[in-house]
Formats: sequence, structure tokens, C-alpha cells
Amino acid sequence: MTDFEDAGWVRTWGTSPQVTDAAFADVTLRQELRVSGGGSRVRVRLSNEYGTEPLAIGAARLGFATPGGGVEAGSDRVLTFGGRATATVPAGAPLVSDPVDLPLAALTRLSVSLYLPGKVEACTGHDMPLDVGWAIPGDAVASPALPPEAEPLAARALISAVEVLAGGSARTVVVLGDSRVDGAGSTVGAARSWPDRLAERGVYVSNQGISGNRLLTDGLGASGLARFDRDVLATPGLGCVVVSIGGNDVIVSFAPRDDGPLAGFLAMFPGAPVTADDVIAGLRQLIARAHDRGVAVHGTTIAPYEGEDIYTAEGDAARRAVNDWIRTSGEFDAVFDFDAVWRDPDRPSRIRDDLHAGDHLHGNDAGYLALADSIDVSLFG
Repeated sequence: MTDFEDAGWVRTWGTSPQVTDAAFADVTLRQELRVSGGGSRVRVRLSNEYGTEPLAIGAARLGFATPGGGVEAGSDRVLTFGGRATATVPAGAPLVSDPVDLPLAALTRLSVSLYLPGKVEACTGHDMPLDVGWAIPGDAVASPALPPEAEPLAARALISAVEVLAGGSARTVVVLGDSRVDGAGSTVGAARSWPDRLAERGVYVSNQGISGNRLLTDGLGASGLARFDRDVLATPGLGCVVVSIGGNDVIVSFAPRDDGPLAGFLAMFPGAPVTADDVIAGLRQLIARAHDRGVAVHGTTIAPYEGEDIYTAEGDAARRAVNDWIRTSGEFDAVFDFDAVWRDPDRPSRIRDDLHAGDHLHGNDAGYLALADSIDVSLFG
């Protein structure tokens, strides 16, 4: 039996690949991330899925992160690919590393260092990293401390997942969503998105949120319908999916249309406007595709957004129509009522002031904790 035939791989951390503006050459990328559940062996998934040229990996290492960008002594492991310390990732493809023996506990913070000897001009990554990372000139993968010439990364680069041999019956909850899943508004480097806080309740979680993402239409990332197989159904150890997407579809469709300050923002969201019925039809597609694989799918209602510049009464009516269907149709296996958790009881079209990040749209740390605490984790088996 080879390493890749070992049973029991479970995804303990994930982020959705997308196009970024980052470009690199002869540089080491050191990036930190916090896993959800623990395991005895670890492997890392890299992605060149939006790359236009083969991606050269000159060296790669994994270890336990220490404050300030360091790596804990004795935890450092060389990552190999097919037994080799270097690798080439074809354009449009992912690459899974060989497993390494590195027992780790739940909620461990890992450091992953990748040396890129050549030019990377079309970098696959994730545009809103809430974990810290740095670019270091040359090959610095073996450096135990962060060199002084390191510069902060503006985007997650090339790493799309971490998987562990968990043993037992561990399964991953995959959350498909937009910026409210991504954790926009929460504290950077502190693991305060609601999927991160859910992990603190003993759940293996893969966060497949993309800020600005929509269910039906590409724009900021491929649409939820387009990426569902890759980001959700292909997940090792998949247990169930939580669908928390569709809000941007109605918000953008009913946003004020003029030549004012919103025009540039709305230009990032191509495509014709959609209706509440269109969003419901899209959600039903995701439910059907998950159930075809025997996977339970839970839905969240869409939280309010009055007070944000893109708010309209018509958009709010569409949001409430989608929420009514989510709550009453019975098509989701379970419903997590995020709208009820966040809304101001005195003004239900607004988020409570103590739960949003100041923009009336995204949560703050307390808001995301409230969402995570509202979830009945016994539904995950």
C-alpha cells in the first residue's frame, strides 16, 4: 500500500483557489494557517489552477508556526512530491505533496514555506488572506526565523488545502460561501471567521468562502455553482456541506444604478440582474448535487445589510423571500438561521450594532462568534 492509498485522509483546512494579482520570482513564500482538527500525518495541496505556465517549486517545508513568522525547533519537515524535493505543477492543475509524519493537535498553527526559483506571473491564490504570510528573497525555506528582509503578502498564494490522517470517524464540514464565510471584518491572523470559531467546537472545517462571490454568476471568483464540485464534493473526508451563499446575487442585482461612487464597485460584478426565484433555483441545484453524492447539505439564511451603500428596499425584499424559502421549504437537511442571530430586533433589516464591523454588512469578531455558537454541531454526526 502506497502513502496515497492510506485510508482516512480528512481536510483540516482549505481555501478556495482564485485568480490573484500577485507575481513572484526567486522568492520564498512563508505562510501561516490554523488547522481545524488534528491528525498523525500531514499533506499539503498546492494549486496552479489559474496559472498560465507550469509552476516550479524549488523547495518546500512545513512546521509549527511560532510568533513573528518563525518555525518551532524540531517540527520542521521537508515536503516532497513523488519522493522529490522539487516539483513542477502543470498550468491549470493542483499538486498534492507526499505525506509527512507530524502529529498535530486540533487548532495547531502551521507554517508552510515554498521556494519559487522562477517567475510566477499568474498566481493562483486567495484574495483576502486572514492569515499572515511573507515574501522573502531567495531560498529561505529552512530559515527557523523570519529574515528581516521579509515583506508581508497581500494575498494567500498557491496553498489551497491541508489534509491529515485523522483516524476514527472524523469527517469534514465544508462551508461554501462569500465574504461573510471568508471572515471579512474579523481580526487578521487571529482565526476569527465563523468557520474558524466552529472548529473550536471540535469540528473539522474547510472554509470555501470567497469575498464578493455569487451563487449564479462568475465575477469575484467562479460562481458557487461552477466551483461546487472542486471546492466541496471533491473534498477528502467530506461529511457534509453548509451552503451560505446567494446574498451577493440579490444585493448586487438590486443595488442603486447610477454613475456615482458605486459604479466602479458594481463593475466588478458582471452579468444580468437575478431574482429571488433565480437564487432559490440555484440553491436547489446545489442541494440536488450534494444529495446525489449522499452528502447532507445544510443552509444558512442571509443576514441583513441596511446601512450599507448598496442597500435597497427591493434587495431586502428579495433577501427575505429567499430566507422564507430556506426556512420553510424543507429542502435543506437543516437550516442555520443567521438572519435571526444578527438582525436588530428593533430594525430587522439591519445587523445589530455590536455584531458588525462598522460597515453594516460584515461581522466583527463577536458577530462571527455568535454565528458559530448558534450552530448545533450534533447535526454534523
